[in-house]
Amino acid sequence: MQANMHEAKTKLSQLVDAAIHGEEVIIAKSGKPLVQLIPCIPKKKRVFGALKGKVIVSNDFDSKDINDEISDLFGV
Repeated sequence: MQANMHEAKTKLSQLVDAAIHGEEVIIAKSGKPLVQLIPCIPKKKRVFGALKGKVIVSNDFDSKDINDEISDLFGV
């Protein structure tokens, strides 16, 4: 959906509703597209410790042998 600037001023709430429901909303001036209305998607709050008990790290994860092997794999 494309609306001119004057129409956008009078129908802003309807245009916002359309954008929230997935419709592409463009606001134009003199027939030239200027801006696009897109909904804000809230970020999910991170939970500290959410992976506790789900990730297993071996006791030798930081040993010299492992680090040398990784370095060889990546050419460092």
